[in-house]
Amino acid sequence: MAAGIEAIARLSAREWSVILAARDGSDDMGNVPDKAAALLDVSRALADAGVAHAVIGGVAVGVRSGVPRATLDTDLAVRSSVARESVVAVLVSAGLTVRGEFEHSVNLRHASGEPVQIVQDATFDAMIDRAELVELGSIRVPVVITDDLIAMKERAASDPARRPSKALRDRADVALLRGDVPDPDEGW
Repeated sequence: MAAGIEAIARLSAREWSVILAARDGSDDMGNVPDKAAALLDVSRALADAGVAHAVIGGVAVGVRSGVPRATLDTDLAVRSSVARESVVAVLVSAGLTVRGEFEHSVNLRHASGEPVQIVQDATFDAMIDRAELVELGSIRVPVVITDDLIAMKERAASDPARRPSKALRDRADVALLRGDVPDPDEGW
């Protein structure tokens, strides 16, 4: 069963508030980005422009595992054959701002403050083709299938340049996707 975007957004908001409190002593939940709005706006803009894409990353893990998981950004993969400039133009027109460009990705910020990462890498193209439309509350978006998400997370976890805490999260995501789902009765 897919975890709803609302549950994922609530957990992510809680994580944002913890980070803000640690950083500046703030506990203001009013400054938390709107993950659901960002996902809807980005997916709609890409679909309206005819750009094949799929949700990846922590949101996809929550959807595919059925266990909502906090994530500080929203990640989507876009076909590598689409001109990056076109993708960026579509998203800027939808109200996002560019925060950084890298070899295989563009980091943007949604008007609500939600960080959005768009990945363009040929290794994701077949995964985008296999993605399935999933209804997440009022949002219907393409999400990579579980096997592809596991492969993606294993690849990321094995990258020696990856920050250790991110590699640990990737390995935990793989376990979750393979069915190691927390049992509320088992305790800590």
